[in-house]
Amino acid sequence: MCENIRNRSERISVFDDTEGDEVRTLEEVLEAENMFLDKIWFDRHLSLEYRIDQGMEDVNSEIWQGAMESARKVIEKYGEENMGPYSDFEWGMLNGKLSALRWVLGDEWDMLDT
Repeated sequence: MCENIRNRSERISVFDDTEGDEVRTLEEVLEAENMFLDKIWFDRHLSLEYRIDQGMEDVNSEIWQGAMESARKVIEKYGEENMGPYSDFEWGMLNGKLSALRWVLGDEWDMLDT
């Protein structure tokens, strides 16, 4: 894993000589990727919570308890006011940004697993 990240860092650093444009550090890219991952996961979590509440889905209680704890941590980290709801446009932007950041980090396009 560390070797893989170092290689990613070396590949990203080839842009260090760009004039006028500031290139993000690997740390900034990874931080943004994690933020978009958290926000998309949280929105999907809310959708699942709705389906459970409506009797449309059933989830193992231990797994659901863990998901609820994870959701609480995401809210604490970003603040509930920053967690949607999102318009269709905003939802598309969140997913597009995550896909682009992951592509830069070596994943395939459209890698949107949360």
